[in-house]
Amino acid sequence: MSKVAVIRTTPETVLEDYERLLELVEYRRYFSGLEEVVLKLNLSWSLFFPACSTPPWQLDGVLRVLVRDGFRVYPVEDQTVVTDPWKGAYLNKWLPVFEKYGVSFTPLPNVEWVEYEPKSKLLALDKLFQGRILVPKLFIGRGVIHLATLKTHGHTVITGVVKNAFGGLIPRYRHHAHKLIHDVLVDLLQIQKEIHPRILGLIDGTVAGDGAGPRTMTPRVCNLLIAGVDQVAVDSVAARIMGFDPWKIEYLRKAHEMGLGCADVDAIDLVGDAGLREIRLNFKARRSPVVFLDQLFRKKLSRRFPLIETVLFHTPLFKLAILGSSIYHDHIWYPTVGRVRIRRFFETGWGRLWLSYPYGKYPRDTYLRRWDSY
Repeated sequence: MSKVAVIRTTPETVLEDYERLLELVEYRRYFSGLEEVVLKLNLSWSLFFPACSTPPWQLDGVLRVLVRDGFRVYPVEDQTVVTDPWKGAYLNKWLPVFEKYGVSFTPLPNVEWVEYEPKSKLLALDKLFQGRILVPKLFIGRGVIHLATLKTHGHTVITGVVKNAFGGLIPRYRHHAHKLIHDVLVDLLQIQKEIHPRILGLIDGTVAGDGAGPRTMTPRVCNLLIAGVDQVAVDSVAARIMGFDPWKIEYLRKAHEMGLGCADVDAIDLVGDAGLREIRLNFKARRSPVVFLDQLFRKKLSRRFPLIETVLFHTPLFKLAILGSSIYHDHIWYPTVGRVRIRRFFETGWGRLWLSYPYGKYPRDTYLRRWDSY
């Protein structure tokens, strides 16, 4: 039976609570025999916004335990066409936490990516990328811990630990995978199980994101932490807590049917604090204008007019889409709606905790290798 831990937390006790969370899932026994762990962070926006990316206390709490227990830790995050891992690490206050524990941040564009031949039969990934599957060489043979947040997503209803692999196992141009996103997530879960000897998923629900995720959300204080080694079970519990039926989320249902994990919450052993099984936050997954247009052109119109996808997403015209996304998110929504929501967040205990973390110095070397992986 799959086991998922769910506990309550507070800004005053969150570091100790992360240690308790890891103890509940027996992480030491699970990672027994391993000395090196990849810590896959989550960066959905280079700018800071509550619940959007790995918060500093999640990183702090997990590194505190891993370093104490003698693991060699590789914190990583990738680049997308709309995010910069160095800028995100600075604005989300990760850098001083890395320095505190003596670990080095590794942007994935700068590591060696190698071709990988999956042992499993893939649903979509090989078709989207012409049969050429690339993975970071750093990942192979090492355990991985995913640091996700509790939030909705316009493409996948929720985004949790399963989708966190999306930002680690597909290079910069992974937006092409949105066309078949649910099948791609199942493929990535299969690949993870082949290349990682151990996988642990942690979801920070201290402040959760409701609405048009993964960026333009309404932050909700929830005071929850979730963890487990069955990634499907972790996401299913998170989905149920947010108010969604996991069985109606395509990637969770397919992963369950393929034996990759458990999406039946009633069959999952929930451990931790009492009374959390019945929580329903009644979140609603909505689509931002950018996600709406992406789905309109990539999924709907391209079925009738295949040339549309080629012209809009596989030619220099795509730079206009990137520019449009940047203008909407960074220069219209963030300084207006986003700023108001951030101010409200700063009035909460979690906002005050976030303000207590320093930014640190902006790194001198922010080199990111630019390469066309496909």
